[in-house]
Amino acid sequence: MSASQSHPYHLVDPSPWPLIGAVGGLLMTFGLVLFMHPEALGSGLEPTFSALGLWVILPGVAIAMMTMMGWWRDVIREAVDEGHHNMVVRIGLRYGMALFIASEVMFFVAFFWAFFDASLYPKEATGFVWPPVGIDVFDPLDVPLLNTLILLTSGFTVTWAHHDIRANRMQHAVFMLVITVALGVSFTALQALEYAEATFGFTAGIYPSVFYVATGFHGFHVIVGTLFLTVCLVRTAKGHFKPDHHFGFEAAAWYWHFVDVVWLFLYTFIYWWGG
Repeated sequence: MSASQSHPYHLVDPSPWPLIGAVGGLLMTFGLVLFMHPEALGSGLEPTFSALGLWVILPGVAIAMMTMMGWWRDVIREAVDEGHHNMVVRIGLRYGMALFIASEVMFFVAFFWAFFDASLYPKEATGFVWPPVGIDVFDPLDVPLLNTLILLTSGFTVTWAHHDIRANRMQHAVFMLVITVALGVSFTALQALEYAEATFGFTAGIYPSVFYVATGFHGFHVIVGTLFLTVCLVRTAKGHFKPDHHFGFEAAAWYWHFVDVVWLFLYTFIYWWGG
């Protein structure tokens, strides 16, 4: 029997990361339960978990971060050093990323569903009006508008970087990615400033709950996208990408454009129309 591979698919080597990642996810979930319900393991341990606060999720977060770094390092090694990411494998990666983004779309659909249910059909709890009585909403022409311009500009710069990579202008691609990452960091900083100046808290009713969950998860996605693009920035500078072989960057660009589109919906409906 021939030892040569008779198919174009890449059979990955045995990896510890799925098991380690599952352990990290379990510990993170368990930590979040203890953070929200410190009495879960009995009244005797409640003071300890209350004093720890968010630190109870640290072990799970640390293991999850280690898993992501190690797993994605292996994927990069398979693509760059071992050359396993041929055309057939890249098609599979494209389908996987597209399905992942589709699942993210449905994730945000749930938040918009809650928002429209509460805003289009105000209940007694909101005083039968929207925004609810006593809620001082944000001015959509202030920080939200600035953040909109920042994200739209970042979408332009990441697309420019993509065109640079396809044209083999790697040095200019690095420059455009630096601008994109800086814009992502600026968006996060302004979002944090907006939260700090908010006149309502997370538990002040349906409007604050929907607002903070929707914009907060979007902000989390911006942070993830910024890290994703930072990795692509480093890989571009190291020469990992080629004009005809750079799906790692394309996946980051797709994700970033998804973040842009979600923000446009958030700005239009929650900040502007909903206010």
